[in-house]
Amino acid sequence: MTEDVAGADELLLRLRRFHSDYFPLHQQRFQDLVAQGQHPKTLFIGCSDSRVVPYLLTGAGPGELFIVRNVGAFVPPYDGSHGLHGTTAAIEFAVLSLHVERIIVCGHSHCGAIRAAYEGVPEEAVALQAWLKLATEALLPVQASPEALRRTEQRVVVLQLERLMAYPMVRREVEKGTLTLHGWHYVIEDGEIHIFDVRQGSFVPAAIASNSGTGPYQPYVEHDGQIISD
Repeated sequence: MTEDVAGADELLLRLRRFHSDYFPLHQQRFQDLVAQGQHPKTLFIGCSDSRVVPYLLTGAGPGELFIVRNVGAFVPPYDGSHGLHGTTAAIEFAVLSLHVERIIVCGHSHCGAIRAAYEGVPEEAVALQAWLKLATEALLPVQASPEALRRTEQRVVVLQLERLMAYPMVRREVEKGTLTLHGWHYVIEDGEIHIFDVRQGSFVPAAIASNSGTGPYQPYVEHDGQIISD
């Protein structure tokens, strides 16, 4: 690769800057993480959307978050079938091996997965079609208006929290008081996380919330009386 081509490769330049600028300032931290292993306290289940940056939102550094990202921040139902699924495997690993103390499910505004659940996806996207069915229980019987999409994004977060409670290892640790569940909805345009408050049964801006979220979770009752439950 010539110098001119390398100079035009933005990704390569970023890799080099990490090695030359960032890493030397944090080298000891990385070496400790190798020598002592990782001990994150938080499992962060987030959408793959490029606008959701877990480390930026939480102020966390290397070794603090165990991250799982997928389209929509969905949690597959636990069926004990031992089928191949990365999100399920990550939850099991986080709870049983890493002994995380909290699990965050983070949805967000303007989520393409939620819109696609209403409007459909290309016929060729067979796997995506099947995946989006995980949002079906949270969809509203209305057209995909901005208000409906926002409400559905939040409903989907709570649905995933309920599914988490069906994981035996999650329920056991929650009931023991060693694991808490946190439902977040990130409003990108406001730079604000809205937290599901189990006592109020609604999402509250972090600026005025009394906590970052706790479990276990009861069925989520909408203002119009609709309920999400298993």
